[in-house]
Amino acid sequence: MKRNIVEKIIDAPAEALELSLEGGQKLVKSMPYAGQNPIRTARSFWFLLGPGLTTGASDDDPSGIATYSQTGAQYGFGLLWLAAVTFPLMAIVQEMCARIGLVTGRGLAGNIRRHFSKRVLYISTMLLFAANTFNIGADIGAMASATQLVLPKLGYGALVAGFSVLILLLQIFTPYVRYARYLKYLALVLIAYIVSAILSHPNWSDVMQHAVVPTISFSKDQLLLICAILGTTISPYLFFWQTSQEVEEEIAVGQTTIKSRMGSDAAAMKKMRIDVWAGMFLSNLVMFFIIAACGSVLFAHGMTNITTAAQAAQALRPFAGNATYYLFAIGIVGMGLLAIPVLAGSSSYAISEALGRRQGLNNKLKDAYTFYGVIIISMLIGLGINFLGINPIKALIFSAVANGVVAPVVLTLILLLASNKKIMGEWVNGRFTKTVGWIVVGLMTVAGLAAIFTLLS
Repeated sequence: MKRNIVEKIIDAPAEALELSLEGGQKLVKSMPYAGQNPIRTARSFWFLLGPGLTTGASDDDPSGIATYSQTGAQYGFGLLWLAAVTFPLMAIVQEMCARIGLVTGRGLAGNIRRHFSKRVLYISTMLLFAANTFNIGADIGAMASATQLVLPKLGYGALVAGFSVLILLLQIFTPYVRYARYLKYLALVLIAYIVSAILSHPNWSDVMQHAVVPTISFSKDQLLLICAILGTTISPYLFFWQTSQEVEEEIAVGQTTIKSRMGSDAAAMKKMRIDVWAGMFLSNLVMFFIIAACGSVLFAHGMTNITTAAQAAQALRPFAGNATYYLFAIGIVGMGLLAIPVLAGSSSYAISEALGRRQGLNNKLKDAYTFYGVIIISMLIGLGINFLGINPIKALIFSAVANGVVAPVVLTLILLLASNKKIMGEWVNGRFTKTVGWIVVGLMTVAGLAAIFTLLS
């Protein structure tokens, strides 16, 4: 009987062993045959997913949602083709990061510290911390504003404080295996944006045409928005988080020393690739549907000045109905709960590894003061941004500038690490991956310069 595509990819026997994060990860040994039990097939595929899914989903944070909403509102379906362009670029970069983690048993910052100048690492991690903290502040504010759309009687200050405390408590006191599962299920919130786009009733033939036929005006505003999308989808915090989560997964199954984690095998690599490519596909699929929803409703009605995700939800309501409005608002809150821990966590992994301190959500607070201290500080500063009168749009511009400086540098280091046979062994980059990697470095350099230009202009 013909096997399903997932079973072919992992080359495993017929009996399935679920991948569970409760009590430790169990490697999936096989998938059921296609056609025998579709529910079991889907369930087995779900258990394959992990760090790649949560990393990809976290990319659609409230700030990203605002960027995609603005894209649809300003240019309709004109930039839908970007989803097809950013998907493979994003997936290839994240796969390199995951591969580095699996082969070396270390996070990205730990590898950079080991093989490159510490000065470059320290500067990069500080800029990463600044960018992520500004982004956290903007995302917390977006969550509070979205909640007020559904529950208008709740105060803004109480909401931002409540969300900050909730996220901090979960990160510090929830065991990693349970917390990872919580993040994984939060990724399902992204379905809300797919449904909201369907409910907005776009012209699907027009949508599909713009999805495959690139259109670009080369105007200053459009080029800057394209650079913003590149900066949103290929972002430094994703690099550090992805690599560290691969390490966390290995620690969760008992590989607690670097020596025990070093090296990998074909089955682990194939599972990782399924996870990463599925996660990046979901991320870009949601971007596609958000642009489609806002293009079909807001652009069509001349509502082109959208700057926040909550504003997009409000603008959609009169034309697309309450269902779309509520789905959009709920999605903002759900994605904030997923993305903010990733933003804070990636800063913490980077700084802790750069300083050679113990790190990881597998550790308790008393065993990793530096790691959790960075999380606490970044969350408190992010919370404070919402009480200091700092415009969330300006916070995102500062974040974009910091990311614009960091991204090309870190991408270059990732490419050099993943292309070094002494480090990666048989899992070293091939010619195609290296070529695409350098193309991404070039694109992100341009995007970074555009972000700096935006701030100075």
